[in-house]
Amino acid sequence: VQLQASGGGLVQAGGSLRLSCVASGRIMRLRSMGWYRQGPGKQRELVATITNPGRTNYADSVKGRFTISRDRTKTTVYLQMNSLKPEDTAVYYCNADFFGPPVWGQGTLVTVSS
Repeated sequence: VQLQASGGGLVQAGGSLRLSCVASGRIMRLRSMGWYRQGPGKQRELVATITNPGRTNYADSVKGRFTISRDRTKTTVYLQMNSLKPEDTAVYYCNADFFGPPVWGQGTLVTVSS
C-alpha cells in the first residue's frame, strides 16, 4: 500500500488549505487514517485521525480549525485547515493503520506566514 499526499503550500495567517491523501495498492482491512505533522525543530505529532467507522480525533491545538474527512471509498482522506496560524507551519504526513505496521506517505509542506 502506498499513500500519496498533496495540497501543501504557502498561505498567510488566517487562510485555509486542504490536504489530500490517496491510498493505493492492495488495501486490506483498515483501522484508521490520519495526519501527523513535524514542525521545525519539533517531534512529529498527531494532528487528526479518522477510524474506519468514522470516529474522529483531533489534537487540542487544531480543534475547531481543522476537519478530517474521507471519501466514500475510504481510500482518500482530507484535512481541511482553516484559520491557519504560523505555528501550524510543518511538514504534514499522511498515515494509515491496516492492523499492522503503520504506513506513511511522503510529507507535504505547509508554510503559514504571519
